[in-house]
Amino acid sequence: MARLAGCIDRGLTEVQQAQQEIRGYVAEIRAVAQTLEPENGACQQRQQQFEQLQQQFAAREDPVYQKMAKQMANFQAGLFVGEDVAAALQDNLDLERWFRHPKGHERRIHGHRHAGVRIVQEGPTLLLALDAHLHHPAPFQPTDLQPYRRAQPPPSQQDAMARRKIMRKARSTKKRRLLLAELELRYNSS
Repeated sequence: MARLAGCIDRGLTEVQQAQQEIRGYVAEIRAVAQTLEPENGACQQRQQQFEQLQQQFAAREDPVYQKMAKQMANFQAGLFVGEDVAAALQDNLDLERWFRHPKGHERRIHGHRHAGVRIVQEGPTLLLALDAHLHHPAPFQPTDLQPYRRAQPPPSQQDAMARRKIMRKARSTKKRRLLLAELELRYNSS
């Protein structure tokens, strides 16, 4: 055991300087994370703090800080979008994970501007499912869901889904010929 303790001590001594650097990076990342928490101030104020940190990181010569600054610049587009206006519209992460619905928090974390095709096409009907827990605090029973068993998406959403299928076939090299033949048949018959 004494030999093992000696090995651990020698290993920790060798990486002590690297650990100090990493502790500094962790402190900076915590400062960035504080700007993302809504309870730490108004959205505009937190956004200014975020931008200041990003500029500070960009000014440093350390490649780690350069990478942080670049990553923050990429994320910024989706991080501070309308939080003050839509404070009530928060994602319920547990429900999203359970139902595997679009994950808004991931879009904000990764800074993507585009919401995704699925949200655009299925969003009107998904929104009701994601917010169902707000109006129904208890678990749903079969009798609660009975009136909705034959519910259909609106015609506009069905049309969008049909267009999506056609476009997916058009992008596929294997199915493109079949799609073109099908569309030609439709065109000639009308």
